[in-house]
Amino acid sequence: MEQAIRNIAHFCDAIHAVDHVSTDDTWVVLRRLAGEYDHLDVRRSRQAADSHRIVERYAGTPTWIFGVDGDELYDRERLRGFRAELESGSYDTSFKIAANVVNCVALDREQQSASGYPSPPSRSITKLYNFAAIDAWTGDGSERLHGGTIVFRPGYSERSVDNIGERLSWEQSPLRCLHACFLRRSTRDAETNDLRARPILEESGLHDRTLLGSAKRRLRGRQAPETSDWKREKYMRGDLTTVDASPFF
Repeated sequence: MEQAIRNIAHFCDAIHAVDHVSTDDTWVVLRRLAGEYDHLDVRRSRQAADSHRIVERYAGTPTWIFGVDGDELYDRERLRGFRAELESGSYDTSFKIAANVVNCVALDREQQSASGYPSPPSRSITKLYNFAAIDAWTGDGSERLHGGTIVFRPGYSERSVDNIGERLSWEQSPLRCLHACFLRRSTRDAETNDLRARPILEESGLHDRTLLGSAKRRLRGRQAPETSDWKREKYMRGDLTTVDASPFF
């Protein structure tokens, strides 16, 4: 989670981090980072929907909302150039932007390499939304940027999506992410690379211009549930690939 926040800190004008009933050191880490970043607001909540209530007020404003989970590491330097593209209006006709993603089954920080399944053809997990395209996004009790009711402005719909990965390669993309969805996410997680192992579900979300955000972690218990068929279907499509991970650390 700390790496996820650091990688997007310069991209965001404001970051809202919500710790959702964590039982590990999430809150300690968030408080420490809040002392380092003036534009990082941290809070704790037992209601997952609180993270979406933070987002709702930006509907109808010239704001990009960037939802980043704690297992999503974005390329920091590419984000610098990409922010300039957003501010130039290059993506204003889109409601959502989807990035190039590698869903990691192995990540070696020392060797600076990551292996996993690319998006496309796997599903892109990027949540970057143009809130100038909507009049309202009211929640349904779930976490931020999931479900709810969206009231679009004329010319926009849920199909107003620019999937960068469909026209640019991983090497070319200005917006790319290592999604560590199959790896341990905490020092309290079991030492394993078994794809069936998920001792915790731990997520942090961050948003944008105010690029604003929410962070949450859930500790489900020490016993690992098997990776769901749904997760394999969405995130393990295509050929296994290995990429340079150095830009992400």
